[in-house]
Amino acid sequence: MFVVVLMGQLLAFLLTLSSGGSRHGFWVNLALISLFVQWVALGTVLVLCATRSLLERLSALQAAAAAWLITLTITLALSLLSLWTGRHLDWNLLEGGLSIGEFLTRTLAISAIVSAVALRYLYVQKQWKANVESEARSRVQALQARIRPHFLFNSMNTIASLTRTRPEVAEATVMDLADLFRATLSSKDMVSLQDEVKLSQNYLRIEALRLGDRLQVDWHVAPSVAMDYPVPSLSLQPLLENAIYHGIEPLTEGGCVRVEIRQQGERLDITIENPMPSEQERRRRPGNRFAQESIRQRLDLAYQGKARMETLQASDHYRVDLSLPRRLP
Repeated sequence: MFVVVLMGQLLAFLLTLSSGGSRHGFWVNLALISLFVQWVALGTVLVLCATRSLLERLSALQAAAAAWLITLTITLALSLLSLWTGRHLDWNLLEGGLSIGEFLTRTLAISAIVSAVALRYLYVQKQWKANVESEARSRVQALQARIRPHFLFNSMNTIASLTRTRPEVAEATVMDLADLFRATLSSKDMVSLQDEVKLSQNYLRIEALRLGDRLQVDWHVAPSVAMDYPVPSLSLQPLLENAIYHGIEPLTEGGCVRVEIRQQGERLDITIENPMPSEQERRRRPGNRFAQESIRQRLDLAYQGKARMETLQASDHYRVDLSLPRRLP
């Protein structure tokens, strides 16, 4: 509504400046034109909102044509109403020798051009948003289908080695791996924080069997955190995978991955921090930042720019900070 009022007022300024001199004066003329333009703009929005359920049943072209005709109809009705009101208040709105027909023709022509431009802008904006959502969905699907081959092979080797010596651990590992695959194949965009944490812990258990004491995880979940808090699916596990692949594996002595989850009002803050190897070792494992960029785009799409994702790389550690507003699943 603010944008509609603002654009309507800018249009009123343009019409007032282009109309030249008026016996009423510039400001009175601006007030009259602003009143008329705002009534047309707000009236059009009101009718479009009221008929939204009907317009949604039409195709894009039919809905645009219907919205355009609605705008012209409201403009015509308010033009006749303004002429009638001006006549009763003894205000001459037909300056410069304009006839009623010429006044209505000019008003409808301006309304037709402005509404056509506005509808074209809204259509382009909708197409742009659809393209962004389509690209984001493609990245989500690529992220969900992406499991590092070496992780899968190592997991299968670990399971095979445990089958004879520790069959109960091998069975539990198979279940954890199945849960991880199930999550990557799921079509859910939002899951609860509890489910995302559980999935991440399943992944960490599998990696702990391979890395042993080299991998340590320090979880800090504040007591005030609501575990049913909705978060994007696969928003935590890929970051932990990056922390292990780029931070723990290259270090001979391993290290500790710190995960901190806290809630401040309606925002959920997540911090993941891991040690970093030397600069020479980092060059051997250059990252393409695919997971981070995919998560960043998904957050922008899910929260309309209200979520934050920040990274900090120091000489000896790497940290990722997520700040998510509450959104219904």
